[in-house]
Amino acid sequence: MNPFFKTNSVVLFYGDSITDASRVREVPDHLGNGYPAKIAAQYRMLFPNANVSFLNRGVSGDTSADLLRRYNKDVLAHKPDFISILIGINDTWNGWVEGSPVSEQTFEKNVRTLLENLRCDLPDTQMMLMVPYLLSSDPQKASWHVDFDPKAKVIRRLVGEYADYSIDLPLLFARQMEQGIPAEIISEDGVHPLDYGHSLIAEAYLKTLGIL
Repeated sequence: MNPFFKTNSVVLFYGDSITDASRVREVPDHLGNGYPAKIAAQYRMLFPNANVSFLNRGVSGDTSADLLRRYNKDVLAHKPDFISILIGINDTWNGWVEGSPVSEQTFEKNVRTLLENLRCDLPDTQMMLMVPYLLSSDPQKASWHVDFDPKAKVIRRLVGEYADYSIDLPLLFARQMEQGIPAEIISEDGVHPLDYGHSLIAEAYLKTLGIL
């Protein structure tokens, strides 16, 4: 086991509803009931005297443009020592459901600008990018892949340019399904993880950083 985070570090989770996970926004340090809470709980159990602050700044429904818009208030103001970012599915969801399509080029511009801002404003902040996913649990979302898959490829490209660490969630979940775990156990609607899915993300996060 490796503590990874230094004493008094600020660790920030940034993203959409997958990260939000029903957090109570009126309580600044509330982590919700998803992978951020699981990561924080495991870390505090392993290193009870580390005094690491975990902040969840996921917001349900957010697109890449929303993360960029919230950057000053929800990221820069906290000056995190480590940040993980998961975004992408709503840039497709809004196009299919809300009739507000976001092009691959606009998506890349938004995320790239966010990452450039981070590198410029917080050069010592370490960054993890998570590749977004869309599982087969809900057949009605199968048509989304034509729009979503190029956006996931954008994140994979940006990983190589900006990220200190990364988790390829589609690959992580695919390996589970290859072992016989149904997609429905990971995410009932193909997007929002169930408890098992959140546990997989948390475990991958901790293992990627060498904490487990």
